[in-house]
Amino acid sequence: MAETQDWRTERKTGIAVIAASVLISFALYCVLCRFLPPLTGMESLGARMLVALKCLAAATLFCFVAGIEAVAHERLQSAAFDPLAGVETKRLRVNLRYLQNTLEQLIVFAVGLFGLAVYRTDGSAMRALPAVTVIWILNRYAFWIGYHRSAAMRGLGAPSMAVGLIMLLYVVARMGSDLAGTVGAAIAIALYLAVEAVLFCKTRG
Repeated sequence: MAETQDWRTERKTGIAVIAASVLISFALYCVLCRFLPPLTGMESLGARMLVALKCLAAATLFCFVAGIEAVAHERLQSAAFDPLAGVETKRLRVNLRYLQNTLEQLIVFAVGLFGLAVYRTDGSAMRALPAVTVIWILNRYAFWIGYHRSAAMRGLGAPSMAVGLIMLLYVVARMGSDLAGTVGAAIAIALYLAVEAVLFCKTRG
């Protein structure tokens, strides 16, 4: 019973942390979109794809590669040098989980980023790409640092997943709109929400 209560208490803390992080991230996104200079030469799809690639390169270097390096340095300087020896500190386990989670989210972020570049067709609108990239990178670090403190504090980085998800929903809605106007967009979003509803129901304790 105590373990269940501790888990639920930590979840409440995590939800509060997530809510605060979402508000801060949204405010920062608005500031970035307001004050970043418009990108020039964004008329062609190729130019917009290049911006997306540059943003993805930055996100990969500062988050995913940094995680790889953290694990590598840990192994080089401890008995965990042999991955099969079963010697893993808590720090190493957290770093490995950060690395796996970042790989998963990087795929979502990359697809959403390139999809967003398709539909943001002018220099002002394209400011969204560097803005979401900054938000994603900062939240990955928030997740990483928070996870080293507690399971609940990893919720600080939750907006990184939200960023990728929102971009994908936007792209899929635009695809639905291309096919069938507003009705098509609504159907696309409704289908995803239906999947989420099923998952929520099936995973409830």
